[in-house]
Amino acid sequence: MPRPRLPYVQHETSRHGKHVYYFRRGDGTRTRLRGDYGSAEFRDAYALAMAGRLPEDRRLSSTGSIGWLIARYRESAAWKGLARGTQTQREGVLRGLPVEASYTSVTRKAIIAGMDRRSHSPDAANAFLYTLRHLFEWALYAEHVKADPTLGVKKVNRKSDGFHVWTDDEIERFESRWTLGSRERLAFDLLLYTGLRRADAVRVGRPHVRDGALRFRTSKGNVEVQIPILPPLNRSIEATRTGDLTFICTARGLPMGANVFTVWFRAAAKAAGCPGSAHGLRKASATRMAQAGGTTGQLKASYGWKTNAMPELYTQTAERAVMAADGMAKLERKK
Repeated sequence: MPRPRLPYVQHETSRHGKHVYYFRRGDGTRTRLRGDYGSAEFRDAYALAMAGRLPEDRRLSSTGSIGWLIARYRESAAWKGLARGTQTQREGVLRGLPVEASYTSVTRKAIIAGMDRRSHSPDAANAFLYTLRHLFEWALYAEHVKADPTLGVKKVNRKSDGFHVWTDDEIERFESRWTLGSRERLAFDLLLYTGLRRADAVRVGRPHVRDGALRFRTSKGNVEVQIPILPPLNRSIEATRTGDLTFICTARGLPMGANVFTVWFRAAAKAAGCPGSAHGLRKASATRMAQAGGTTGQLKASYGWKTNAMPELYTQTAERAVMAADGMAKLERKK
């Protein structure tokens, strides 16, 4: 990277030995900066990126191309209303589309074929569908297209979301390895006793504490939540050096990005002999609440879900376990 290094600029060397530069602010969209470093073309692209505008690729300027439609989509309120993490995920799908082709070539048949190519990974297939569905719902609303080709295309069903639910033994093992006062233990307690998603866990801190509770809007769904700080979490917060703005922080006290946190926390779990992830602790938290008699409404309010689908999954699982135990007890008494 030439010196002085410009803020938010990332450098890569392609397999052909070419130097490639990208602009990325935090966990935001990763944008290619055209031209040689320091050239007029590069400086113009960098200025646009700093202003929050994506540099226009010459290949995408053709009206009617997929690239043109994507460029207009990125300028829309629909795109800007997405959470930053969702934008990042969908950028990965959009970059894989044939940008020079006409967007009329994106038919229902083509989308199903794309889903089939990704069928080995249900998450990738569904992310592909959700990205195109949001793109063409907006395009239909903006009158760029006359029909939404994603209508009738079904998502790929999966048995679970792939995240291992922490067991009680694994929770105890982590607590034994990382004692109160460690940053690892604070992150663990924050996840377990709030059930926050990682994107929210890395951004909450003392500024969000009011009357003994965390109050903020979730990054996914923009749901307003109020989560009481339970005694185990409060003890962990008081025993640990936190950042000024966030509870979870780097060794220097700075906020930690969601992706960096994921890698760091997985390493902490591995050191404790646990196979779990941050999201697996969210699932363990919801499981515990349901098993303790938490209702669908309580889970919905606590974990920031907008619909009843997810909380009912936990409550019904817990109810089945209780009913099965009661039923077997009756069978034993009958005998």
